Amino acid sequence: MARRTVVRVLCLGHRAVNLLYGNSRHPLHTSVSSASSHPNGGFKPEKVAVVTKTTRYEFEQQRYRYAGLSEEDLKQLLAMKGSSYSGLLERHNIHTNNVEHIVQSLRKEGIDVRVVKRGEYDEEVVRWADTVISAGGDGTMLLVASKVLSKDKPVVGVNTDPERSEGHLCLPVRYTRAFPEALDKLCRGEFRWLWRQRIRLQLEGTGINPTPVDLHEQQLSLEQHSQAHRITTTDSQRRSGVLHQSYSKPSLLPIRSLNEIFIGESLSSRMKLKTFKPHVNMLLHRASYYEMSVDDGPWEKQKSSGLSICTGTGSKAWSYNINKLDEQSVEELLKIGKSQTGLEIPLNQEFIEKVTQEYNESLVFSPDDSRLFYSIREPIVNRVFSSSRQRGFASKVCVRSRCWDACMVVDGGTSFEFNDGAIATISMSADDQLRTVLLEN
Repeated sequence: MARRTVVRVLCLGHRAVNLLYGNSRHPLHTSVSSASSHPNGGFKPEKVAVVTKTTRYEFEQQRYRYAGLSEEDLKQLLAMKGSSYSGLLERHNIHTNNVEHIVQSLRKEGIDVRVVKRGEYDEEVVRWADTVISAGGDGTMLLVASKVLSKDKPVVGVNTDPERSEGHLCLPVRYTRAFPEALDKLCRGEFRWLWRQRIRLQLEGTGINPTPVDLHEQQLSLEQHSQAHRITTTDSQRRSGVLHQSYSKPSLLPIRSLNEIFIGESLSSRMKLKTFKPHVNMLLHRASYYEMSVDDGPWEKQKSSGLSICTGTGSKAWSYNINKLDEQSVEELLKIGKSQTGLEIPLNQEFIEKVTQEYNESLVFSPDDSRLFYSIREPIVNRVFSSSRQRGFASKVCVRSRCWDACMVVDGGTSFEFNDGAIATISMSADDQLRTVLLEN
């Protein structure tokens, strides 16, 4: 594995030399503009659902709502945690004012508007609207996109707190306070459609529960917040009388992933082990155990810190940070390569930066790309467990769980139980593309 890594970095180093000394080459990934197209005429929606994020101020209020805390109590509690009550309230007011600006701009154009909180956002809201606006950051955009199953229904993201939120999936930040200008451009057709590919999930086997758990809503309960996902899910299943022990036929989940899917043990960093002494527990590392098949290839046993599968949109997010190299690692690998091969490899800072940059850029691909990119996090390799490739592109990935307390998490916000015997087929379809808007800054 180390030898392959050195060779890969050396090859990238060779390409970086070409860059340094003037040899032109095509970029490693497709630009966003290539995935877009001009609309045929303008676009003016009739019914718009504006889905707003839960601000940190609202979150803290809801988190302790059962305790009956006053605003003064909340101030003191936040101060004890090192948080600023006035700061949270200020950010909340900025978000609220920007949402009101969006709503008033829409209604001024005669557009019917429904404003819903993320907890109220459901399939009925999606059916009612002919366009959905995400009013928040990237997290809100991911939630909104997950429930829009039709590629004919546009989704537009507006960053309602640009100073504190990056908003890669949203309109340029200038339109946050100039939303009427964005509406005007939509009506005149001065924009591009950007179809972003998404992941679909099919579950079958045993050990599954197709009922999703909203991780954001789960945090709002102190009781749930202190418990593991397995306990919470099992309790809810028992209350509803739904326990899936028999083999379930393939079922397509009514959710689409815009960024990534992550599969792994709920508590991948620890497990409780009871000792012979009462009230004494030990915490040990628990790896994720599963079997994996890429593009209908042979099944491989895997033991790792989990499996990430992303889209072109998600290649700039968590997947990028999982796989990117830092300059220190590149420098150390180039030094090893130089000593092992005797090649005259420059080790100056400019060259190291070029190699690092080119490798990291190769991890990013276009949002309209129909391929998946999988990453096995920190694989364990021995005579039992193999890992022929730690990462790579695929059209389809199948995963069979051998875990005890595992989840399949969609875009960091929705979780499905995924325990021993469950099988997930992860793929893409042209029917699942998300229609988004690309406006020039």
